[in-house]
Amino acid sequence: MPELPEVEALTRFLRERAVGRAISSVRLASISALKTFDPPVQALEGARIATASRHGKFVDLATDAPAPGDRVHLVFHLARAGWLRWYDEVPKTPVKPGKSPLALRLRLDDGSGFDLTEAGTKKSLAVYVVRDPAEVPGIARLGPDPTAAEFSLDDFAAILAGRRTQVKGVLRDQTVFAGIGNAYSDEILHAARMSPYALAAKLTPEQVETLYRAMRDTLAEAVDAASGRPPADLKDAKRRGMQVHGRTGEPCPVCGDTVRQVIFADSTFQYCPTCQTGGKPLADRVLSRLVK
Repeated sequence: MPELPEVEALTRFLRERAVGRAISSVRLASISALKTFDPPVQALEGARIATASRHGKFVDLATDAPAPGDRVHLVFHLARAGWLRWYDEVPKTPVKPGKSPLALRLRLDDGSGFDLTEAGTKKSLAVYVVRDPAEVPGIARLGPDPTAAEFSLDDFAAILAGRRTQVKGVLRDQTVFAGIGNAYSDEILHAARMSPYALAAKLTPEQVETLYRAMRDTLAEAVDAASGRPPADLKDAKRRGMQVHGRTGEPCPVCGDTVRQVIFADSTFQYCPTCQTGGKPLADRVLSRLVK
């Protein structure tokens, strides 16, 4: 799933390539991907893209208009298996609804543009055409951006205080912190040398500060590594940059212990026992049930 660093890189790429260009056409190949009906998709055609911005894991392309309230925004969320494919020259083949990965094709006035695609059978990619990004339910519920310059240690500590939930879940909760997902929460906790099962409310002030610094540094480094890369390179670059996430069975690059994983119903996470849990493997509820 694209997370904050990759979505930020995509946004910066679109800012360079698409802002200032007029939208020639928008074609839907997956009707289910479109979550809104007013304004219609056709309201984007002929409009010039004024800005490209990010809200958590959402990309927001805003068109130009005399007044902000008259703008039409194309907002999309790539979900678990979605991606953006950029073309310097968009294919001229007709877009037909069907079972292909293609969900939407957007062409700009210079012939360039992009496809939104989604692999697999579980379709979660979401596209919105709105007058205000706050009309998108997922954006309206977002917590603060953990990479924002104004987001302080005091802000972070206040959010964690009183939360008797595991810190892994707190970091992933989009209503708490916008943009962090499964992969980067693994990386942040590894950098902080902290168990994913630690309770947020029980962290000491020193641990809170360590986690805050790990979160800020991990995300900043990932954004820097992703920025400037074309969309086609971002997935592989993300995988290469991971220390523990997706590296089950491999040696931890910090201590050499074997990276382990915990399996849940719809996801897994990875961690290093030596770095994060005092050398003790975490209970894996799914595997424990299977053994019984």
